[in-house]
Order: sequence, then structure tokens, then C-alpha cells
Amino acid sequence: MTKKKKQHPRDEVTLRRQVAVLPFRVSALGSIEILLITSRDTGRFIIPKGWRKKGQKQWDSAAREALEEAGVVGEVSSNAAGSYTYWKRGDGEFERLQVLVYPLEVKTQRASWPEKGERKMAWLTAEDAALLVDEPALASLIRTFATKV
Repeated sequence: MTKKKKQHPRDEVTLRRQVAVLPFRVSALGSIEILLITSRDTGRFIIPKGWRKKGQKQWDSAAREALEEAGVVGEVSSNAAGSYTYWKRGDGEFERLQVLVYPLEVKTQRASWPEKGERKMAWLTAEDAALLVDEPALASLIRTFATKV
């Protein structure tokens, strides 16, 4: 009698993770505004994101990315608002990554920061921000977040 090999319904691929912030502020009228920046290579609208720094909490690494990429500082939540996946372009390769997104209520923007002048940025309504990002799951996350704040 031969043993049957145990089959798994689906082998899940573990994606490498990046961390990001969803920079937001509340307007004078009480509506949520989202800060989008452009990527340096393609110029498409994104949120600040990058790799977790060793020894740093995920949300703190995400807040560091916001400072480096957009010069914004504020209160970052330790609870992720959600996640999305995207295809990262590399040297002739593409890699699918998962991005954990932490809300960051922006309090100030510094006069200078490491990537100043390398990106454009815009404060937008949540709906406009959702329309401008390429990743459908990020657009959904932005819309959902704006209804909960």
C-alpha cells in the first residue's frame, strides 16, 4: 500500500514586505485630505513607502519613509490601516511585494528633507487620491480609511 502525498489546497507564496504611511490631515471643513507623492522613476502617484529598518518597528520605519520622501512629520498609528500588493520594477526584473500601510496624521512639513526636489507632492481629497493611484487595493484602502476617520 502506498502512502498518499498530503496535498495542500494551495501553496501560498510569501511576499516580501514593505511599509508605508498614508499621510493625512483634516481640513478646516472637517474633510480628510491625503498627501500623495510621485515616484522618482516613473512619476506615478504613490504614498511614501520603503523597507523596514532592522531593529525598528514597522510603523516607525514607515514614518521615517514619510520624512525622507515628503518631509512630513506627525503621529503614526501602530495599527495598520490595511495592505496592498504591487509589482516593483528592478534591474530588468519585477517582484511582487506586499505593503503594510500605517496612517500618519501630518502635523508639520520640514523646510528640507533628503528627497526634497526629487518628487512632486499634492494634498488631495480622499476620492481624488484614490483615483490617482494605480493599485486598486490602495485606492480602496484610501476610500475606506477616509470614511472611518
